[in-house]
Amino acid sequence: MDPSESDGRPRKINKPNYSKFTQQELPACRPVLTPRTVITIFSLISIIFVPIGIASLIASQEVIELVGRYDTSCAPMVDKIRFIQNSTSNKRCTITLKAHKYMKRPIFLYYQIGNFYQNHRSYASSRNDRQLLYKNAHLKKECNPETHTTDGAPIVPCGLVAWSLFNDTFTVDVNGETTEVNKHDIAWASDKNNKFGDDIYPSNFQKGKLIGGATLNESVPLSGQEDLIVWMRTAAFSTFRKLYGRIKKDIMANATITVFIQNNYNTYSFGGSKAVVLSTTSWIGGKNNFIGIAYLSVGCLCLFLALGFSSVHG
Repeated sequence: MDPSESDGRPRKINKPNYSKFTQQELPACRPVLTPRTVITIFSLISIIFVPIGIASLIASQEVIELVGRYDTSCAPMVDKIRFIQNSTSNKRCTITLKAHKYMKRPIFLYYQIGNFYQNHRSYASSRNDRQLLYKNAHLKKECNPETHTTDGAPIVPCGLVAWSLFNDTFTVDVNGETTEVNKHDIAWASDKNNKFGDDIYPSNFQKGKLIGGATLNESVPLSGQEDLIVWMRTAAFSTFRKLYGRIKKDIMANATITVFIQNNYNTYSFGGSKAVVLSTTSWIGGKNNFIGIAYLSVGCLCLFLALGFSSVHG
């Protein structure tokens, strides 16, 4: 006998209150996948995906893209590391590109770096996001080794990501005429407004134990340092492009484009590459065949399956 019954106490019941949810009696849709339904679904997917894929490929092919690698041509054949680390050596060089087709403004100027792993855990975590937005943020070990100067003063912004800021510069001539490269609004507005403070100014930057990339203007707040903001949005792959500026002028077909480069950034120590990229855009963005190929592949596969089911169950 249950002890609770022997002493007169009511027996506890664990049964929950009745509801359609607890008893799994809610209405549900259970589609019956007949051959006709499956054929219809595959046909609709193919009808939607194939035109999108074709349109995406056409838009991607309309993008004009010029790429010029310069890390090898802008340095001597031997002892490149000593050359790039020598502050007195002349690092100015030029590359020439040919616009075989008409390039409509705005034309985006990117720098491309290869074999640089910004997604490496130790590198990507070497930053303090609170310091970028708030005053007197407490520095922890995440910014090591670029946390303080040799005399103990805090570095703003700290960490390896900011320390390795890209510092090559570009000047563009089109048919011998200097063309302005507009560097305004090259960073995401959400980054400028929400991740970098308008009252936080660089201090002691590039004054630590190691000398890295570019320096920062200490009279401009971090929210106005757009080259820094672009750089600190770390890339997912080892080869990446980052926006340097825009050319708000059309470039005619067969125009000769000369890019004057100040080759300061050291990619030779880790076997990296550098290139300058000039690109137009379309409604889908830059040159990217993957989206169109993906849509076409799925659409064609669904069309093949629809035809296959139709032949079997026709």
